[in-house]
Amino acid sequence: MSFHPNEIARRARIASWALVGIFALLLSAFFKTQVVNYAKYSQQSETNRLREVPLPAPRGIIYDRNNQVIAENVPGYTVSILASSADSLRAALTRLSAIIPLPNEQIDLAVRRYQRARNRPTAILSDASFDVVSVLEERRIDFPGLIIQSAPKRYYPDGAAVASFVGYVGEVTESELTMPRYQGYKTGQQVGKNGLEREYESRLRGREGVRYVEVDALGRVVREAGARDEVPAQAANPLYTNIDLPLQRFTAQIFGDSLQGGAIAIDPKTGGVLALYSAPSYNPNSFIGGIPPELWKSLNSDTRRPLFNKVTQGRYPPGSTWKLATAAIALERGLVTLDEHMPTPCTGGYQFGNRYFHCWDPKGHGSLTLAGAIEKSCDVYFYQLGLKIGLSTLVGGGIRLGARDKTGIDLPDESRPTFPYADAVNYYNRKYGPRGWSQAVLLNLSIGQGENSQTVVNMARFYTALATDGSAAKPEIVKDKPERAQILQLTTEQLAGLRAALAGVITHGTAGSAAIQGVVLAGKTGTAQNAQDPLHNHAWFVGFAPAGDPKIVVAVMLEFGGHGTRAARIASKIIESYLKVVPTTFINTEG
Repeated sequence: MSFHPNEIARRARIASWALVGIFALLLSAFFKTQVVNYAKYSQQSETNRLREVPLPAPRGIIYDRNNQVIAENVPGYTVSILASSADSLRAALTRLSAIIPLPNEQIDLAVRRYQRARNRPTAILSDASFDVVSVLEERRIDFPGLIIQSAPKRYYPDGAAVASFVGYVGEVTESELTMPRYQGYKTGQQVGKNGLEREYESRLRGREGVRYVEVDALGRVVREAGARDEVPAQAANPLYTNIDLPLQRFTAQIFGDSLQGGAIAIDPKTGGVLALYSAPSYNPNSFIGGIPPELWKSLNSDTRRPLFNKVTQGRYPPGSTWKLATAAIALERGLVTLDEHMPTPCTGGYQFGNRYFHCWDPKGHGSLTLAGAIEKSCDVYFYQLGLKIGLSTLVGGGIRLGARDKTGIDLPDESRPTFPYADAVNYYNRKYGPRGWSQAVLLNLSIGQGENSQTVVNMARFYTALATDGSAAKPEIVKDKPERAQILQLTTEQLAGLRAALAGVITHGTAGSAAIQGVVLAGKTGTAQNAQDPLHNHAWFVGFAPAGDPKIVVAVMLEFGGHGTRAARIASKIIESYLKVVPTTFINTEG
């Protein structure tokens, strides 16, 4: 078949223009790829060739009031693996377990980490020892995806002595990553788990950096240094506290290994927490890099509850330390004076209806004034005072003093005290039924028993008001703007009279053995009945010194400690240590 020469020329022109169009399209595509989208494809190429390796940021250093270190960072090592799939990771870890101990649980955890963040190296050991690192360095050629790097490790020089308030750090968990407060966190990162570490996590965490390693098509590391400029990690700013570290150490020492309970020391003028200790304690350094399962199990199964903060979370009947609240409520309303006697003298107990309410001293105290009843801690006097005040007034007054409120101390998970709500009659009707209670509940409430359980920190807060002008200081561990709230509406003379009565508790009352040479100590003992173990009472003491110009308030509570004088002796030694009035020696509190 032949074509006319004109047809052949026409088709040739069409073919030429088609070729020109195709070449134009190719050129435009090349131009777009090489010029217009150069940055995009260059970045993709770099991403395929490079892998990000996070650089942990040093956490903020925590200091005491005199710039002594409470929590710092020391050099440590982390081990992680770059893997192309979960199966390859598991295979590598199985081979690695022949060299270093890697239980199956740890391998499973690593695989879950990989599945949550496939674009990051999977952390295997967050606190590797130098010996482990040395072994792995020798076998690095057998594990091309292995990444070993130095990283800051949290360290607490005073260990268990500071755990009650500083807390500890650990790896962020899967459940925590779903919480709003951990938005932006990534698997493998360390976060505060308790204490100040958790409360001030946002200020202590720092900013993570990144370095780059070069990998091949199979994801194996072929170059670690110089692949691309790294972004350095930024350390967090330091955190300055009100803690007096020497006093904190002394408080931990005086509790020793045998006592259970807690103690807090507060500057009554500022609310600054000078010391806070819960016994028994634990070593927060044990949590760094992951706590061994056996140790975690033993801490949680220990009946003494070392992980439970007895100062801020424990709730205990305050016993006779609460009598100052009863006295203050009565004085405010003009129902009594410091020199007033009650109608019935103390003969060892008080008959109310068909019940006989005992005084702690079966011999009785005779007829006492309010000041004398505070000094001798006479239950019979306060039974009658409670009846004189009345249930609604006593409950309402207690609520105004903060008996139902958290103190707001800057530690996580503070417990709210237990106390009746404002409609006291309805409270007891709901609790016991309309016929299941009587006005006898007043007698228990007036002496710090019954439906009244307070935290140690809340009782210390109440006594900061007694130690000053009637305003309570908000307890603060980290230095901040002091906050106060006026909770006592007493005259200067009434406050002075209560402080004198509290000083009398030491000079010729229930806590004579707690006297401090050269200093007037004021405070109140408490022996609180323990509903869980009636044979072993809780021992309390809350006090301050010097009585004329208080510089420190101390609250001590001993679980199953017996009489409050034991707690008073501990508190006096803590105060003596802080004021440095005489050389402090350790005492045997078991005597």
